[in-house]
Amino acid sequence: MERLVLYPPFDQWWAGRDPFAEVQAMAGETVRNKEGRETRRCVLGGEVFYRKVHSGVGWAEIFKNLLQGRMAVVDASNEWHAIRRLGELGIPTLEPRAYGLRGINPAARKSFLITRELTSTLSTAVFTENWRQEPPDYRLRVAMIRRIAEIARTLHAGGVNHRDLYLCHFLLDISAGRDAVSADNLRFYVVDLHRAQLRGRVPRRWLVKDVASLYFSALDIGLTRRDVLRFLRSYFGLPLKTVVRTKSDLLRAVERKARKLYRRDFNREPVFPIASQ
Repeated sequence: MERLVLYPPFDQWWAGRDPFAEVQAMAGETVRNKEGRETRRCVLGGEVFYRKVHSGVGWAEIFKNLLQGRMAVVDASNEWHAIRRLGELGIPTLEPRAYGLRGINPAARKSFLITRELTSTLSTAVFTENWRQEPPDYRLRVAMIRRIAEIARTLHAGGVNHRDLYLCHFLLDISAGRDAVSADNLRFYVVDLHRAQLRGRVPRRWLVKDVASLYFSALDIGLTRRDVLRFLRSYFGLPLKTVVRTKSDLLRAVERKARKLYRRDFNREPVFPIASQ
């Protein structure tokens, strides 16, 4: 089995060549090398690209994931298909330039994905890290909460569960300058999609995981109960009374998961309650 998609400029650069050999030869700074996946930051033709190569995870990793009730990420196809789905949903994300997959054996399959570097962006986790000490403009705060909730809702309505839906994976466009970000020019890019799953409908388990991960990652930035309620209203697209009446079981599950994540990472309880309390 072999699949290959080349967009400019790689369709011209690699014409008549073996793309799998070419991608292996790409020199650059290694930014990640773990679990059979290596990511390099490469400069080619005056542009910056990220080159991700999957070299096979082995059967042990596949069986370990199966025993934990999840599918192992064995190649670049997860991220490739997720990027395309987000494009269909109108959610800004990475720009793919080349994708290839070779081999039938899932434990030894070779694949790669090349994306163009996103410039003038900042992790939302970094942008909001001082909000507790230095509260942002009210309109900006409200707009960011609502927009992130809308993105999460669109993802899930489109059958995508991210599996790592943390604030750090929402990159904020700061091309006009960090201090110039306002409620009127918000633009987020959703990244780190290599574990994303695509279905006709997101199962409850994974919906809870995504929402809880997002909530967990925002617990220490100084959000208020009103902020949480604002998020829920935008995420569900329903009046708050209806959310509380019809989604209480889901909210409790989100709370339990978020608290579990927080205790795991910080060995203490979060500092304020979720809206289900």
